[in-house]
Amino acid sequence: MGGVGILLLLLLLAGAGAGGTWRPLKGKCPPRCSCSKDSALCEGSPDLPESFSPTLLSLSLVRTGVTQLKAGSFLRMPSLHLLLFTSNSFSVIEDDAFAGLSHLQYLFIEDNEIGSISKNALRGLRSLTHLSLANNHLETLPRFLFRGLETLTHVDLRGNPFQCDCRVLWLLQWMPTMNASVGTGACAGPATLAHMLLRHLDPKMFKCRAIELSRFQTIGESALGVEPFSYQGEPHIVLAQPFAGRCLILSWDYSLQRFRPEEELSAPSVVSCKPLVLGLRLFVLAARLWGGSQLWARPSPDLRLAPMQVLAPRRLLRPNDAELLWLDGQPCFVVADASKAGSTTLLCRDGPGFYPRQSLHAWHRDTDAEALELDGRPHLLLASASQRPVLFHWFGGRFERRTDIPEAEDVYATRHFQAGGDVFLCLTRYIGDSMVMRWDGSMFRLLQQLPSRGAHVFQPLLIAKDQLAILGSDFAFSQVFHLEPDKGLLEPLQELGPPALVAPRAFAHITMAGRRFLFAACFKGPTQIYQHHELDLSA
Repeated sequence: MGGVGILLLLLLLAGAGAGGTWRPLKGKCPPRCSCSKDSALCEGSPDLPESFSPTLLSLSLVRTGVTQLKAGSFLRMPSLHLLLFTSNSFSVIEDDAFAGLSHLQYLFIEDNEIGSISKNALRGLRSLTHLSLANNHLETLPRFLFRGLETLTHVDLRGNPFQCDCRVLWLLQWMPTMNASVGTGACAGPATLAHMLLRHLDPKMFKCRAIELSRFQTIGESALGVEPFSYQGEPHIVLAQPFAGRCLILSWDYSLQRFRPEEELSAPSVVSCKPLVLGLRLFVLAARLWGGSQLWARPSPDLRLAPMQVLAPRRLLRPNDAELLWLDGQPCFVVADASKAGSTTLLCRDGPGFYPRQSLHAWHRDTDAEALELDGRPHLLLASASQRPVLFHWFGGRFERRTDIPEAEDVYATRHFQAGGDVFLCLTRYIGDSMVMRWDGSMFRLLQQLPSRGAHVFQPLLIAKDQLAILGSDFAFSQVFHLEPDKGLLEPLQELGPPALVAPRAFAHITMAGRRFLFAACFKGPTQIYQHHELDLSA
């Protein structure tokens, strides 16, 4: 028994027996108990609470036969001010075990075999000032155990084999908020923290938030691209589905809580469907391998999308990617052309349509275009099958070559993200290692390499406050990485599957109805939708 418990117990028992006379309670004192008018001290007597007077002030149970503390165990003794358990055999304290003890001030549960306490076990003890759970078998305490106990002045948790992992984080955060002295003792584990006092632990050392992507829905047809956009205040997704020959627009069905098709655009051999919203008008650029790329338009919300314009038929012979960017306050598209005879083309808005503004990088069979901002200016990064990625910057109303990316041969695609004030680049390589680079003010420098056999997409995504990057694979599970701010590196988080994604080509995320979703467009299999979950490991 803790020293504080013994001292308070003796004082209360002495006060109860003032005058040197022990007077029994009304009725018969239970076997193996010593009873006075206000107090009882018992050993080895089971089911004791039902035998005592409702005016009892203190009760001490030592080595009794009580095997469990159930809800409402002390409802028949509402006047208790002190309750002590020591050297008993019960191992669990259930919710509301002390219900009805609104006057209880001292609760000592010491030297027992208790391994767990329910989170609402102490509920209703609004007068409690002294609590001891010392010298039990507690490895952790449930979160919010002390909620509602604002009157506490002393808490003793010493002598328990606490496991100092995420489960104690809430306790470390709670202690400084309380106007109470807390004895916490030392950690029993893990080995790296063994014997360290809990009060010396820094809550910041615990990484107790985790994320998970779980499969939510499947869209039957394969796809090469996926793009999110918001129209009339509602999030949408458009999929480029070459085998189905269409751009498929999805919206959220609030009644079914699923994504459903809203509209489709006829686009045989489509490789990219790029949306643009200008007020009430919606445009979709459909980049097609054969038959010419098209611009579709919806002038107002009450109309459907309709073909509006054929785009640069002599320049865009074999598009492979399309990106949207804003230049001098005007919307533009850049379409990467992978043919030897065509050229990557910048199309900007001019009057009612979009027309060629500049041809870029002719004869290099470009596979990917990425628009980004560096040093406060628009830049464009083009990856091709014939040379290292080339970085262009916007200067004098046109794109001018600035530099190329060193140590980056055979790059199929590039994607960028920003974190901590830095600009990072994810470079996809089908053979060899994909790479992460960081902008140093003059060029991108290699930061990290990741094995990526059979990769066509290395896509960074910011979902909530999590900077992720997904490395797709044609031969294995696609890997999700998480940027660790302390290290500035991508660390493995999870694999997407099963089932495994079949030839993933693009990823995108969208927030809908307070939930976050990840779309995975696959070239040889159905599009998969995952839901993003946050896990609190300290709960």
